[in-house]
Amino acid sequence: MPGPGTLTIVATPIGNLGDISRRAVESLAHADLVACEDTRVTAKLLSAYDIHTPMIAYHEHNAARVRPLLLERLRAGQVVALVSDAGTPLISDPGYRLVEAVIEEGLAVTAAPGASALLTALVLSGLPSDRFLFAGFLPPKGAARRTGIRELAAVPATLIFYEAPSRVAATLADLHSVLGNRLGAVARELTKLFEEVRRGSLEELAAFYAAAPTPKGEIVIVVGPPRAGSPAEHDETALDRALEAALAGHSVSEAAALVAAETGLPRRVLYARALQLRKPDEAV
Repeated sequence: MPGPGTLTIVATPIGNLGDISRRAVESLAHADLVACEDTRVTAKLLSAYDIHTPMIAYHEHNAARVRPLLLERLRAGQVVALVSDAGTPLISDPGYRLVEAVIEEGLAVTAAPGASALLTALVLSGLPSDRFLFAGFLPPKGAARRTGIRELAAVPATLIFYEAPSRVAATLADLHSVLGNRLGAVARELTKLFEEVRRGSLEELAAFYAAAPTPKGEIVIVVGPPRAGSPAEHDETALDRALEAALAGHSVSEAAALVAAETGLPRRVLYARALQLRKPDEAV
């Protein structure tokens, strides 16, 4: 068990309450205080295991005010357990700032690892898992979202995003528009009763969610890496068709970036070809 003055980062279930490690249960039971996103959610977990540790809410809206109180408890030798509503703390929640402050104080930090929605989605997606990048939530607005996606287009790794149900269709459409027709997967309600993983190309996924009712639950989108290759390995006619399609709605620079992301070919090579395909007065 953690020694006095230790912050323990505890992973909690993302689905069934029974999906929690023995170490996590013991960490919650032996802590002096549990800092959690929503006391109502965490209360159900503690009750299921007959744990009576006091709780305090710690979330993005009160973090600046509550953080000094938690540090004071730790300085006094108490053990504080940090949990999120589901999964591993610090993943898209304010826990990072607390850990940073605890380390700066020279206090101890440990972890009881466990469930993580992003890792669960990755292993269920069927996409390459040897190299991946978790990019959190993309911006909610279309233009900013497409800019964010464009910044990740050349990353040679599987991409993982969290997304709100109401934005899934729009985000998939933007992923397809910017990245091309890569393989992808949408994971919903992971480890819960209505768990669903839908796999396919980004074009197929975008079309499905555009026509389907707004999905419910927590959503993770996984996108495969750009396809590797060299110009010699690609059919020139097919490349020209891809560039011409991209040029129909984008500048030469944007079209080259789009096809580069989809094929893995050097952007400079595709830019030069796109200049040839577009009329001189249109090359902007």
